[in-house]
Amino acid sequence: MPARFAWALAAAGAAAHAAPAAAPVVPGLAAGFGLPTRLERLQGVALTFDDGPHPVGTPAVLEVLAAARAPATFFLVGEQVERQPSLAAEIVAEGHDIALHCRRHRNLLRLTPRQIRDDLDRAAATIADATGRAPLLHRPPYGIFSASGLRIVRRRGWEPLLWSRWGRDWAASATAGSIAARATRNLRAGDVILLHDSDAYSSPDSWRRTVASLPLILERLADLGLAAIRTD
Repeated sequence: MPARFAWALAAAGAAAHAAPAAAPVVPGLAAGFGLPTRLERLQGVALTFDDGPHPVGTPAVLEVLAAARAPATFFLVGEQVERQPSLAAEIVAEGHDIALHCRRHRNLLRLTPRQIRDDLDRAAATIADATGRAPLLHRPPYGIFSASGLRIVRRRGWEPLLWSRWGRDWAASATAGSIAARATRNLRAGDVILLHDSDAYSSPDSWRRTVASLPLILERLADLGLAAIRTD
């Protein structure tokens, strides 16, 4: 095989592998791969939290949500559930939904199909053991799907879900005001808001800014006549 042809094949394979990766920032691409960024069935807005459970951040988020009687969906990390199984169970006991993020917070583009399968299967089992509930939704770290990762998720019957609004609350420069403003900009029924209840994979104490932003986000929802609604 000529070297140039082999190189072209390898490049084509790499491109196919990474093709879904830009879906979080390219809505047309998300639609092309059947990756929902919104949940049109909802008559309200879905608040979603990634990267937990966190020993301090998650209880703080739960406290704000409980005061507002607002449900949310938590995309859990298996290695964090292993450290905080009772906290994962508390999320469900408080009336919230749980979903699958990963076991270890890694970019799927850097993993082989076998590594992805092992990571997700182990995470799903850990989450189910801790909460008594099998996750039905999946969102990968950074929202980045690989082609093989997406196939694996669908073969297991999990529904992929990205987001239509986010607060960029993981950034060190974020403030409660900036998070709330970004997360609620042009908000409408069916939108999915991405936030984080943990700083395990982001800037230190980022969860504190998220917690401070939550009352502002919930107030904006109320002003718009929208309710926070579970994803299930």
